[in-house]
Parts: sequence; structure tokens; C-alpha cells
Amino acid sequence: MKSLVKEWLQFKQLNEGRSPETIKKYAYYLVLYHTYCEEHLVNPFEIKPGNLEQFTGLYLHQKKLVPQSRRTAVAALKGFYAYLSDNGHIATDPTLTLAYPATAQKIPVAMGLKYFEKLLQSCDLETFTGVRDAAIIALMGGCGFRLAGVVNMNVSHIVSYEHDDSERLAVRVVEKGSKERQVPLPLEAQLFLRVYIGHPELRHINRTLPNGDQVLFVSTQNRLCPPWDYYGENRRISRRTIQKMIKRRGLSAGVPANQSHPHALRHLTGTEYAEEDLDIITRQTLLGHSDPKTTEIYTQLALRKLTKQVDKGNPLSKIATAVTPLINALNK
Repeated sequence: MKSLVKEWLQFKQLNEGRSPETIKKYAYYLVLYHTYCEEHLVNPFEIKPGNLEQFTGLYLHQKKLVPQSRRTAVAALKGFYAYLSDNGHIATDPTLTLAYPATAQKIPVAMGLKYFEKLLQSCDLETFTGVRDAAIIALMGGCGFRLAGVVNMNVSHIVSYEHDDSERLAVRVVEKGSKERQVPLPLEAQLFLRVYIGHPELRHINRTLPNGDQVLFVSTQNRLCPPWDYYGENRRISRRTIQKMIKRRGLSAGVPANQSHPHALRHLTGTEYAEEDLDIITRQTLLGHSDPKTTEIYTQLALRKLTKQVDKGNPLSKIATAVTPLINALNK
């Protein structure tokens, strides 16, 4: 089974372009599944639907896995057994009737505009790391890029084009499952990025890749890499470094802890797109959502827009109440 799992994971990564993070999750759940089969003396090639339901239900629940994580485990099992069936390793796919656990849809927490402003202002533009961090925060909050997309950026991903007789920049971002999209940069993000690219300290950092391209956002210290190897790909900033930077800067700037993380910046972008009535297709394209239902969630977060509609249409505003004189006075 282990060799077939490895074969399937390679197929998912190389043929279907699944991201390394997805492959890592699938591998983890299939290791748990292999352990389950050994503990319960079950042959994975002759597994019964009841055993599969027990594994994805009670067994993983006892491992403290929430329903959303168990959904990923079900996806891994379904994909693996479909692969075994398609390649003649088993006669029938036992996961055909395996149901996904029900999950409650949570409304994401977006960083507030005033906190986004404070986060950007926390970056000291007199220092190289301050300029780098400001450019990263501007791209994540101004464009809604995922953390992996920012980390994976190279210089060749920056695209220059003409708009209204002026030069503008766009970024060809590569995110989930190696999916690419091209996003125009707001002027503010464009300026932050230009200042970073032109910084004199960056010129002295060897960030050239074997194909001649260059890493865009670099790290300034790496205790895990020996000095003689600290160049090229090894100079690329890590996901963890950006997460820690946003958390550290956010907390020092007074940003609430539940908003001091990269995805809160992405949620801010999605919310502001909804506030400004960008159509759903445009929002889906800019944010890189595969499912428009994911994009629609941000409509619920567009509180300024919803507040105007509530103030205009609610029944209380159309009758006389004890607080009506006070409301009228406040409006004046």
C-alpha cells in the first residue's frame, strides 16, 4: 500500500498540479488510514464501507480532527481508491458511497481598514526589512494574494503594461495547485513594490535561480542554512517568516490577534471588493476562487454597504418611536 500511496501522490502533484501543502495533507491522512487498518486487522484492498465510515468518523474524531479536516481525509481516500480502481488494483471502488462530514460555514474575519493602515504604518521605510515588509503587506491587503502566492513570487512574475498613457504593473501570481492568474496592482502597492525592487541593499543579495530568474522577496537571516549556501532559492522568504512578521507588527500596532494573520488581509480585499459592488465574476477572477460560492461569502462582510441598505429599508425608520426624535437630531 505504501508504494501505491507514493505513486498516487506523485500522480496528483505532477499530473494534476496539486500544491505541496495538499500533497502533505493527503499523505498524512493516508498514513493515519494505514495505521487504522493495522490496528483493526483490516486489509485496505478488501475494505468494507463500514470500516471506511468508522475511520473517517469515530477514529478521526478521537484523534481530535474537526469535520473540515475529516473532509480532507475523505477526499484523500476517494482519490486514492479511484486511482486504484482505474489502474486495476481493485475490482470496485469502496468509497463511492462514502459521505463527506457536514461542516458549518464560518464567516471569515477580515482585517479592518484602520488596522490595515496601522499595520502598514508600522513598517520603518528607512530600513530594508521595513520596505520589504511594507511591500508584502501592500500586496496581500491591496490585492488579496494568498501567503503561498507571495512567497512563490519571482521577478519574472512582474508584468509591465500601458494604461491611460502611463506604465502600470501587474503580477502573475501562482497559488493553489500551481494555478496562475494575472492581477493588476493598485498604484499604492505598485509604488511600495518599486521602492523595494530598487532598494540598494537588495542589489547586493544573490537571489538568482538556476534558470536566470530571481527570487522576489528575500529573507535576511536563515539559521538553518549554512552561509555558503545562502543564495538563490535559499534566500526566498518563508511562509513562517511572513506569518510571524504580520503577527508581530500587528500586535505592536494594536491590531486584534484574530486579525493579525495573512488571511485576514486577503479577507479585507474580498470585503472591500464587495463593498464597492465589483461584480461576482470580477471578484472571483481577482481573488482566484474556483467556486463563486466562496466569493459570495464576502458579500456578507460588506457591512458599510449593508448598513446603508438597513438604514434605508428597515421598518423602524418608517414609524414613530420613543427614540425617533433622538435619531433625527443625530442625523442633523
